[in-house]
Amino acid sequence: MEVGRALLVTLMVAAVVCLPMLIALLICADELVDRFAFRWAQWRNRHRERRIIARLDRAVEADALTRNIDLSRLDRPDRQPLEKLATELRQLRGHRFGYGRATAWHEAALASYDGRLRLACAALGITQHLDELTGADREIERVRVEGLLHRAGLILPAARPEHRQRHR
Repeated sequence: MEVGRALLVTLMVAAVVCLPMLIALLICADELVDRFAFRWAQWRNRHRERRIIARLDRAVEADALTRNIDLSRLDRPDRQPLEKLATELRQLRGHRFGYGRATAWHEAALASYDGRLRLACAALGITQHLDELTGADREIERVRVEGLLHRAGLILPAARPEHRQRHR
């Protein structure tokens, strides 16, 4: 009996000593789970991005081999990074309409936008005819080229006229 009581007293003392630690653990468990879930999601996203990039690399190399395309021309030092072109296209796209702006400003914005479209098409191997067309035909060609760039993975947001953006 004495051994049983001693064991019971020892267990009760251990429970009393460990109880604050268990309560603290339960209080902090939610934060620990959130941290773990966040880090797990970050790792999973990085891993997924690496797999997607590896798949794209393999697809581009296979496509280049079947079409006999020389990929070394894309590694020229004078070539702008596609991310920079995409950023400039997104910035210029909003200025295409030019409501309330001078005609010269509007034409300069369109010329700059067309130039970036040409560079993006050259970087992605897309055929464009912006130089050869004028007027409504050039605007239709812009829409066609934007669609081809979108299909190639360069996503441009929908252009909204500036006067609508101010009132939102």
